[in-house]
Amino acid sequence: MLLSVTFSKPVKNISEILGAEYTRVKIKLLTASLAASRNENYFAEFYTQKQVFHKKMSESELKDFIASHAGTTFKNCVQRTESEEITILANKKGKITELRKNIRHESHELTRIKNDANGKSPASGESTRHSELVSESRRKNYLLPEGQPVPFLVHLGIMTAEGKVVKAKYDKFRQINRFLEMLDDILDDVAKVRQSENSPVSEKNPLSIVDFGSGKSYLTFAVQHYLTEVKKIPAQIFGLDLKKDVIAYCNSLSQKLSLKNLSFAVGDIASFGEEKQPDIIVTLHACDTATDYALDYAIRHKAKAILSVPCCQHEINSQLAAKSVPEDSPFAPLLKYGLIKERFAALATDAIRAELLESKGYRVQILEFIEESATPKNLLIRAIKKESADYQRLSQISGGKAESPLLATLNVNQTLEKLQSEN
Repeated sequence: MLLSVTFSKPVKNISEILGAEYTRVKIKLLTASLAASRNENYFAEFYTQKQVFHKKMSESELKDFIASHAGTTFKNCVQRTESEEITILANKKGKITELRKNIRHESHELTRIKNDANGKSPASGESTRHSELVSESRRKNYLLPEGQPVPFLVHLGIMTAEGKVVKAKYDKFRQINRFLEMLDDILDDVAKVRQSENSPVSEKNPLSIVDFGSGKSYLTFAVQHYLTEVKKIPAQIFGLDLKKDVIAYCNSLSQKLSLKNLSFAVGDIASFGEEKQPDIIVTLHACDTATDYALDYAIRHKAKAILSVPCCQHEINSQLAAKSVPEDSPFAPLLKYGLIKERFAALATDAIRAELLESKGYRVQILEFIEESATPKNLLIRAIKKESADYQRLSQISGGKAESPLLATLNVNQTLEKLQSEN
């Protein structure tokens, strides 16, 4: 029985063969308790320079992978069984050599791994390897797990009908799960605010969620599925976008999946309706000041929580001319170089948004939405409405206008501050 396999020294065109620039692959035998089934009892880690991708394999899949890539795609492959170590090497001319080394005495650790794979209990005091395997499993403990087909993910082309995540869509799959983790963290807080307002969530009074700029609605469908099918929370989810064809497709898919608590409409934030009071407002990559209009709507309608991933923060950057900031200002070096100025302007924009939300009675966190290697637009503003607001932290009120000290120092304007000062 194979206990582990390690592939290294990849060929230069590996991305054409396996779809990514993998530097090495490590595959280990899982314990029976951690294997998804008796047919998937190997855990594989595919490494690139910055990321690692995981999957489970059956014994036959592992053997096929070895036959296809040992000595060809990877010039070095080391296999370890209960009794021997097998090394497959390829030289520069492509000649493949196989070396075998007998292991005369099975180590206690190898015996334990083999017993675990056969469903036997490990001996006491042998927890190190088990802890490593548990850690491997937890890294894949997604709220929407692999191997279990989810209808909307299948229809959107992220999963196969068998529940296998499509390789090209793995980043999107991880992004969806990351977003659901951030949503899940705030559900109890939202419920407490609803309780404090004598309006607990119920079938007659469901949780209301609006996704402004829902686009293809991966996250909108994910929220519906997670709240309805996984958490069993009564909820009404609404997606809004300006693209008619996208909205038509989303409504068609919602009807095809018989999702009665999910609907979509064409329109912008202004057309959503002033009388509605959503509990949670979501904005994903709302471009430039569109994020400000969504945040302003959330504040004015007393949303219990906000999940916002800003995008394309051009407003302040376009105002940051050299003459805006004195040469002796501590900000001057940040405005001297175009790329640094652009990044600084984006961070300043979101810092101002976050502080203004705090001044309006929200507890705010700035979180990494997804790894920067996957997308540079990876910052998420998560705001939870507090039961009592503290309005003293941010703004200096002058002439009825709220002004952030940062805005005053930079001598620029910002849409969210402007919208709030007009209310």
